[in-house]
This record gives sequence, C-alpha cells and structure tokens, in this order.
Amino acid sequence: MENKNIAERPVKISVKGLRKCFGELEVLKSMDVEVHEGEVVCLIGPSGSGKSTFLRCLNKLEEANGGEIIVDGQKITDKKININKVRENIGMVFQHFNLFSNLNIIDNITLAPVELKIMSKEDARKRAMELLKRVGLEDKADAYPSQLSGGQKQRCAIARSLAMSPDIMLFDEPTSALDPEMVGEVLDVMKGLAKDGMTMVIVTHEMGFAREVADRIIFMDGGYIVEEGTPDEIFNHAKEERTISFLNKVL
Repeated sequence: MENKNIAERPVKISVKGLRKCFGELEVLKSMDVEVHEGEVVCLIGPSGSGKSTFLRCLNKLEEANGGEIIVDGQKITDKKININKVRENIGMVFQHFNLFSNLNIIDNITLAPVELKIMSKEDARKRAMELLKRVGLEDKADAYPSQLSGGQKQRCAIARSLAMSPDIMLFDEPTSALDPEMVGEVLDVMKGLAKDGMTMVIVTHEMGFAREVADRIIFMDGGYIVEEGTPDEIFNHAKEERTISFLNKVL
C-alpha cells in the first residue's frame, strides 16, 4: 500500500526526455523520471551506465543537452534560473567527502548557512551541534577532517548537507570510497533520514541497503532506464534480461 500513497504525494523532481552528451558520447538517452515527496529512489546499474551523470544533472552540476528538469516547481534547465537558490534546497553528498581540510568539523558545517546569510553564526552552530549529534559525532566538533576516519568524514558531509535544511538529498555512491567496516555507519544515518521522510535519490551499489530502504529501484544501463519497480519487483521478479544478468553478478 505504501507505494500507492507515495504516488499521491506532490512531485518533487520531474525529468522529461533528459539527454546528456560528453562530446560525441551520449551518456543519457531520453530519460523520464518522477520522484515524489518523501520517496527514496535508488539508482543501480553497471559502471558507466549514466547514474552519477543523471544525479549531477538534477542540481545542474552537469548541464543537460536536451529535455527538462523541474525541481520543486522550478525549471532548472531554464537558462535564466538562479541555480544557487535552487541548490539551497538540494543537499548533495559525494563519493569523496569534499570537506575543507583547513576548517574544523563545526566550521565545515556552519560555513554555507552563515556565508549565505541563512542563519546567524550562533544559530548555525546550534544547528550544527544538533546535526553532529544526529550522525553520532558531537564529540568531533573541534576535530579536523584529517583526524577522522572515512566513515566519520562521510557522516560529517551528510551533516553539512543537512545544515541548509534541504527538501531533497542526492547521494552519489556515498559509501564506495569507504572501508567495508565503515559502510554500515553511513548507511544507518541514511536510513534515519529515510525514516524521517526525506526525499532522496541515491546512486548505490549497496544492494542490501537499496532493498531495505528504497521505495523504488531504477536499474540503468547504457544511458537508459531499463527497468524500475519496488525492491521486491526488481530483486525478486525482474523482467528484463539485462537487469537479471546484472543482479546475478552483484548479489
């Protein structure tokens, strides 16, 4: 029943006919996707299938070559859009944590809200401490990134993205640069966000996590959506040969 109620919620991200080329190479070939409020969508598929490029188009880190993308009612494929304004509402967590090594953790988290005058320094610090507590790192506020493990850095990167109070979170293989024993701590934070109803689009190769957390799985290959459905439909009843062959390799 859960998916029925998701389909009735407002659409947060609408993608129609999205194309992206790098020179001669067409990486995304006319993709159509809708993501509803509070929905967790996991993108899976082989390397080079266009998953990360698709994610990066959603906040205009990559410019689309065709089609349209509407996020929260704003057409971000419009040349005149103020993308920085839109990005305030879209948190992004990368494979590599992209923390500022010369700033301690709390300053990493408060930098954007204070610079963009969204919060006073005091409010930003208070919010940062709440977020560090949420990701289990309140004792690391004064530490520097070099003093943290990979899993801790990634949890800080998530806290930093949440500091802007985004409506939507994009995750690009957030655990792929981590040692296996640190993967769980990052996935736990993401599971907590999913429980709280955050709209999330996640590129991941953690199939167990995708199965547990996603409302919908999209299997991509060769710049196309080959198949999409609930975790049960994709993992237990995939219809497409390419999906089945990919899952046989990774499961």
